[in-house]
Amino acid sequence: MKQERSPGFKLFLTGFIALMLAVPLAAVYLLSWDRQEQSKTAQESIAAGWGGPQIITGPVLVIPYETESVETVTQNGKDVTRTVKATRELYLSPEVNEVFTDLTPKRLKRSIYESVLFTANNSGTARFALPADFDRYGIKRESLKLASAELRFGISDARGLQSNSQVSVNGKTRELQPGKGLNATQGSGFFTFVDWDAKMPLDVKYSYGIRGNKNITMVPRGVQTKWKVKSAWPSPSFDGDFLPTERDVTKSGFSSSHEISNLALGQALVMTEDLAAPEPYYDGNYMSGSKRAVEPGVSQSAIIALIEPVDLYSQVDRSVKYGFLFIGFTFLAFLMFDLVAGARVAAAEYLLTGTGLVLFFVMLLAFAEVVGFMWAYILAAGSITGLLTAYSAAVLKSWLRARVIGGLLIGLYATLYVLLNLEAYSLIIGSVLLFIALSVVMWATRAIDWSGIGRDTGDRDEATAPDASVRPSASVTSND
Repeated sequence: MKQERSPGFKLFLTGFIALMLAVPLAAVYLLSWDRQEQSKTAQESIAAGWGGPQIITGPVLVIPYETESVETVTQNGKDVTRTVKATRELYLSPEVNEVFTDLTPKRLKRSIYESVLFTANNSGTARFALPADFDRYGIKRESLKLASAELRFGISDARGLQSNSQVSVNGKTRELQPGKGLNATQGSGFFTFVDWDAKMPLDVKYSYGIRGNKNITMVPRGVQTKWKVKSAWPSPSFDGDFLPTERDVTKSGFSSSHEISNLALGQALVMTEDLAAPEPYYDGNYMSGSKRAVEPGVSQSAIIALIEPVDLYSQVDRSVKYGFLFIGFTFLAFLMFDLVAGARVAAAEYLLTGTGLVLFFVMLLAFAEVVGFMWAYILAAGSITGLLTAYSAAVLKSWLRARVIGGLLIGLYATLYVLLNLEAYSLIIGSVLLFIALSVVMWATRAIDWSGIGRDTGDRDEATAPDASVRPSASVTSND
C-alpha cells in the first residue's frame, strides 16, 4: 500500500514550494521598477517644453574694475619690469533681498501618465550699497567702472521665463537682456545695465514668472534674504541647506518663510569670484536627504519640491515585499488543515494557490496606473480572494474550511493596506502579527509527531482480528 508522507516532509515540501514562488515575486518587483522608469520617461517628455527643476538667485550687482600688477619678464637677456592692467568683475550682493513666490501647480497628462508642473511668479525688492569698509577688500573705489555695472538674475532653465519680466532701478524701468546669469545657475538667466554713482543706495524692484517642474530652489545672496512662498499644492517637501523658519501646510495648500543672513551663509558682501552652483539635493524623484559640509566658494540653497502625496509605484514595491507573508500565512492554513483536520493538499494545489497570490500584485500594478492605488487594491484583492476561496472549497472538500481561507485572505489584505498607509508603525504591527501567528501554529501542532514514519493509506481504523485457524492449545494438568 502507498504510504502517507510524514508531517515533517509535508512541512519541507510546503516551504520548498513557497521558496520557488520567490522567482515570480522578484519578476513582479522588476516589472514594477520597469513601469516606474517608463513613467519617469513619460513625465520628462511631458515637461520637455515646459521647464525643468528651477534654481533662482539674485539680483547681484556685477561691477567691472581695473587691476594693476607688476611682472618681470626676460627680453634680450635682460629682466624687464612692466605693469599689466586687466579688467575683472566685482560681485556685490544686496544688503536686503525680499522675494515673494506665488507657486501655481498644474497637472498635465499623457495617456496614463501624469506630471506635476508649476508656474512661479516671483516679485521682490533689493537694496545695494558699497560697504563702509570697502577699502579693506583691496580694491580702490576709483578703479570701479560703475557706468558699466550689470544687474544679474540667475534662472537655471531660461526656457521657462515668461514675458512679464520687469526690473526697475531707483524707480526707472530698465530694459532686460538675455543671458549673463550667475554661476549658481550655470550662467543662465537675464540682466540689465545699470549706471550708478555709488553715492546713494541702489533700490531695485523686480518681478518675473518662470515655468518648471518638480522643485524650485532659492540660492540666497546678501546680508539678509527673505523668501516667502505660497501655493495651492498640499504636499510640499522642504530641503536644502536652509529649512523654513515658518511653515503652514494644510489640505488646501501651504505657505512658508525663509530668513537667511550672511552670517549663516558664511559669505562676504563683496566678492571677486562668483560662487559655484550648489550641489544637487534632488535625485530626480524624491529628496535624497544627504547633507554635505559647506565648502568655500559653493552656493547654498533652500529647496521646495512639489511631491505626489501618493506614489503608486513605491506603494506597489512595498506591497510586493510583503508577498511572502501572504504566501506563508495561506500555505500555513492549508498545512494545518492537512495535518490537523486530515484534508490532503497536493503540491500542485499549493503551487496554483501561490500563483494566484502572486497574480494579485500584477493586477494591483496594472489597475493602479489607470484607476489609482486604492481602487486597484480593492479590485485586485476582491478578485483574488473570491478565486482562492472557491478553489479552497474544492481542495479542502468543505465550504466551511474555504470560508476560513477567505476570511484569512481578507484579514491579510486589510492588514497590508494598513501597513502601507502607516509606514512608521509597519514594523511593529508586522512583528506582532507574526508573533500571534507563530503562537497559534505552535499551539495547534503541539501534539504532532513531525518525525513520524509514514503510514499506509489503507483503512487505518480497521482492527486486525486474530486468525481463527490458530487455536491456543489447552493445558492439561494431571493430578497424580
